[in-house]
Amino acid sequence: MDSTAVATTKAGHVDLLSWARRHGQLAKVGVEGTGSYGSGLTRFLLAAGVVVLEVERPERRKRVGVGKTDVLDAERAARAVLSGEVKVLPKGGDGAVESLRVVWTARRGAVARTQAANQLHSLVVTAPDGLRQPLRVLTCPQLVALATRWRVGVVCDPATASRLAIRSVARRHQELTTEVKLLDHQIRMLVGALAPQLVALPGVGFETAAALLVTAGDNPERLGSEASFAQLCGVAPVPASSGRTVRHRLNRAGDRQANRALFLIVLVRMFRDPRTRAYVARRIAEGRSKPEIIRCLKRYVPAKSSAFFPERALDGHRSITATDVASAYTWGELHLTPQEPLLSLDLRAGSPRRRRTRSGGLADGGGDDRQRL
Repeated sequence: MDSTAVATTKAGHVDLLSWARRHGQLAKVGVEGTGSYGSGLTRFLLAAGVVVLEVERPERRKRVGVGKTDVLDAERAARAVLSGEVKVLPKGGDGAVESLRVVWTARRGAVARTQAANQLHSLVVTAPDGLRQPLRVLTCPQLVALATRWRVGVVCDPATASRLAIRSVARRHQELTTEVKLLDHQIRMLVGALAPQLVALPGVGFETAAALLVTAGDNPERLGSEASFAQLCGVAPVPASSGRTVRHRLNRAGDRQANRALFLIVLVRMFRDPRTRAYVARRIAEGRSKPEIIRCLKRYVPAKSSAFFPERALDGHRSITATDVASAYTWGELHLTPQEPLLSLDLRAGSPRRRRTRSGGLADGGGDDRQRL
């Protein structure tokens, strides 16, 4: 076994590929962090026709007594590929969905506008009386429009300092508002081009559609089935049965942004779609709680979505496009009638403490945890 170190540049990638091929035929390459620090190397290898597998960070218990260095990590990644333990293909990262991911990530970071609005409100509340009285009746847009035009001199008293602070935060809010409008426009254009039928359905907006498309990636053929996508989104219930007790618990793994998108779609349909409302009423009459019903609905979409996937022959496996994957997670063709049982997806009654978890038992928290499929 041999090892080498190269620069994280294109020239270094070329040297690495040449070094690897000098040792024999290069079948597969395992890369850790294909969506972060290893993204450049991953794109280079894929463009060179090399099969790349995504290697997860080793568990702590496996590093006990062995240590951690770059060479040891590379050896673990190589052995994981050789043993067949690693089978996950990374996202392509070279198409329209990657463009959408970059813009969508920037849009998610623009939530600082809400913080600026809260700061404005706090500054107005604590401002001196002469400044607070005329400002407290203004809405946030009115306050921003007014404060950005203020001229502030030398800070010599609390009133002047408050005017300076309010103007500074108001200008920040104004800049973020302009940024949000620009990014939202770009997201609408990209999502509309990728999946126009997706955003045309009730309950699916451009934000939720973008989250599902980003989760699927540019090469959704790496997802072997709808069950894999459900596991990736964290909507597949986890068996927690013991003896004669048959139940499932909440799945807290997977892509939390995609999970949140499905959660929002379900909520909208529960309030606006008559078929979904009838289903919810029936399940409540059967003794199910709202969190359990929402979990069933979130998993029911992948269970019924296989009919929306076009059949394509690809080495004996079904291949799907990013649009197909995202469209499968909509409710346009889903029929929830009282005659359709969900026995295979029932979440049997568990302990009452399970329903009183901090997240409300709805799996709608933040974070970007991934799970091996």
